[in-house]
Amino acid sequence: MTDGTWVGATAKQIARAVRRGDVTATQVVADHLEQIAVTDPSLDAFRVVRGGEAITEAEKVDDQEDLSNLPLAGVPVAVKENTAVAGLPVWSGSAAVRSAVAEEDHEVVRRLRGAGAVVVGVTRMPEMGLWAVTDDDEVATRNPWDLDRTPGGSSGGSAAAVAAGLVPIAQGNDGLGSIRIPAACCGLVGLKPGRGVVPAELGVGSWFGLAENGVLTTTVSDAALGFSVLAGRDPVKLVEPSRLRIGVSTRPPIVGVRLDEPNAEAVAAASKLLVRAGHDTITADPRYPQSLGVGTLATWFAAAYVESADFDLARLQPRTRQHIRLGKWAMRAGLVRRKQRDAFRERSIGFFADRSIDLLLTPALATAPPLADGHAGGTWRANMSVSMRYAPYAAPWNVAGLPAIVVPVGVRPDGLPLAVQLVGPPDSETLLLAVAGQFEVMNPWRRHAFG
Repeated sequence: MTDGTWVGATAKQIARAVRRGDVTATQVVADHLEQIAVTDPSLDAFRVVRGGEAITEAEKVDDQEDLSNLPLAGVPVAVKENTAVAGLPVWSGSAAVRSAVAEEDHEVVRRLRGAGAVVVGVTRMPEMGLWAVTDDDEVATRNPWDLDRTPGGSSGGSAAAVAAGLVPIAQGNDGLGSIRIPAACCGLVGLKPGRGVVPAELGVGSWFGLAENGVLTTTVSDAALGFSVLAGRDPVKLVEPSRLRIGVSTRPPIVGVRLDEPNAEAVAAASKLLVRAGHDTITADPRYPQSLGVGTLATWFAAAYVESADFDLARLQPRTRQHIRLGKWAMRAGLVRRKQRDAFRERSIGFFADRSIDLLLTPALATAPPLADGHAGGTWRANMSVSMRYAPYAAPWNVAGLPAIVVPVGVRPDGLPLAVQLVGPPDSETLLLAVAGQFEVMNPWRRHAFG
């Protein structure tokens, strides 16, 4: 809590207080709407703020006789703008791809509301979610830790909102790192569930099955709570994991990418924390075949092409139009291959068994988050270079469909957050959360950019 308001409280703290009657959902939401009004003009995290509608929803939560079964009772949440919220268009990053007003909620939004959460607004993303920066022709969304820097992409608006304390939890989705990259940029916990765990179909598709819905939070317990709601499960109870064998790799998936010193040191520090927690660590480099890079690029291009079928291409940004042109070529050339993705998934699952490891530790980013400005109007080549060189470590695990989590581990010399990524085999979301919880206990991080 900050200055007598509920701004800065965790989702878990808010829900407990609302269920007990210590505060009303209406008051909590009003506090956060006031904070959004003051802070968001400098961030541009939100596309739309649902002021009056959110208060009305909060009042309906307060009117319920029994709140005991609402794990997110009264919790203000933000939803990424490519995810349908009844009564709002699905923007997907620009007016050029905005859909008609949605008549009903996406399933993950329905689950959030069913758990007692109140949607205060929808957050910005880059056009069609294609880039690891969040901007459009009008504004660039900014990182609360440094307004000159991007909060990442494509769930950059969601990450900026959580890092600034505008909401305690935000929904995002992750096609090639779009939850984990913003989480790393903004010092948050970002969980990408494994394939088939959370409803994944988005407003403009699911990127050939690569995309997953998840949450961004400031604590592991909130990440566990949000995950359980989206997955339709009973609240996850995190317990101390038994002794694990964890592989450590800093090898970039892309040839020519250089890992900077702060991110290399973050992995070393995280490895030491794992040993302190009683786990064993070994060097274990996954094999990233050249065909993986080619296939991932082709799928990335083709996702834009397939999802642009009903769009006015002339209104799209130049970088997006080039992506779509390459996607059309990739589809016609037969470079988008389900069998290739399935083979990498099987190889990745086998990697854990062959090396007798339970989890894999990697960098979250290769370099500092780029500057916030200048991307939407830039060339396709410049945008590709930025996205791939600073954030290459996330994409392979979308192709493999494996769960992965980003956890803060410190700060860079320039004051921006540092983070690492943990990856696990299928159905290891709870284990990933438990190990992330050990990081949080042993090495607590600053939860918000404002202190």
